Amino acid sequence: MSSKNWILLKELVKTDFKLRYQGSLMGHLWSILKPLMLFGVMYVVFVQFLGFGRDMPHFAVALLLGMVIWTFFAETTSMGLMSIVARGDLLRKLNFPKEIIVLSVAVSAFINFLINLLVVLFFGIINHVEISKYAVFAPLYIIPLFALSLGFAFILATMFVYFRDIAPVWEVVMQAGMYATPIIYSLSMIHNKTIKAVMMLNPLATMIQDLRHLLIYHGNQVIGDFIHTKWIIAIPYVLPFVILLIGYTIFKKNADRFAEII
Repeated sequence: MSSKNWILLKELVKTDFKLRYQGSLMGHLWSILKPLMLFGVMYVVFVQFLGFGRDMPHFAVALLLGMVIWTFFAETTSMGLMSIVARGDLLRKLNFPKEIIVLSVAVSAFINFLINLLVVLFFGIINHVEISKYAVFAPLYIIPLFALSLGFAFILATMFVYFRDIAPVWEVVMQAGMYATPIIYSLSMIHNKTIKAVMMLNPLATMIQDLRHLLIYHGNQVIGDFIHTKWIIAIPYVLPFVILLIGYTIFKKNADRFAEII
């Protein structure tokens, strides 16, 4: 990427941060308060009333971590979906690699994600979670998370240029996806190993479970506990990069027509 494109990327990220909560009293504090409020609702309903996660130590912290990871994916894809159409005026005025627009959305969401991880760390310390020496390997799981989110953002941004109805469809998919992913409940609540195996082929489910295992509770179930075939275990780790490659390829093939269609 040329220096001009780097400057453009930085400016787009800065602009996104300035506009994100412009006019609100709390400003950028909403980057922290929003997931915390959602966590509070989930904790009261599913943990206190329904008793989810009582078999897992520090489940409140695990729930917050799951919500932070899911929020990053949801934010990147939903904002990425509308990013090209929203920047239509910029596309018609300047000639630059269009993928910078989608990438800027992903980077902006990733900065929020890192801030929220600090909140998770703070709550972990309060709840006396023992931080493992293996926590240094956490970035190895965050990289495929970023790749997965960016890949879907490229695909959705391209589709939204042609089909505006994809936005409400994606909202429904995200709602279904959240409940199909072990975020608000512990994977140990599911006793059928086949169902567990199918669920854990979802890269988001695997990354959430792995990070919980690595950072919060070492007894947390991971994909290797009930799938012993190495090439199947590799699917959730390889799939994010496959989706990124497919998404970027689709995006690049259509990028030259975006300005005309918008």
